[in-house]
Amino acid sequence: MACAPFTVAIFNTSFASTAEASISLTFAIGSALAAIAGMLLCSSYPALTPYTGSMPGIRAFTAAVFGGIGSIPGAMLGGILLGVIETFSKAYLSPQFSDAIVFAVLIVILLVKPAGLLGKQVQEKV
Repeated sequence: MACAPFTVAIFNTSFASTAEASISLTFAIGSALAAIAGMLLCSSYPALTPYTGSMPGIRAFTAAVFGGIGSIPGAMLGGILLGVIETFSKAYLSPQFSDAIVFAVLIVILLVKPAGLLGKQVQEKV
């Protein structure tokens, strides 16, 4: 290794600090957006309980599973699909059963395509 130790130290420090700064900034932006969403959600409900945000969290997870875990376009497609199914089921079928209909469609999609709509099948190495 013919590199100067000072050059290696500068490169490693700047690269590590850039990567750590990017991760920290991403985490901070995500946390701020979650806090804003929580404030907006709680402003529409008269009482705050430990289960106030459970249904939006389940819906977000369902949207991610619809599209495929790990696929950002798939999560967007899953969110749009979830909204369309929920809206049509409330409008044409029954508002009381809209969540059950959404989860039934989720089960059908997972039976047909286990990785989600845009997810990729991954081979496990044994």
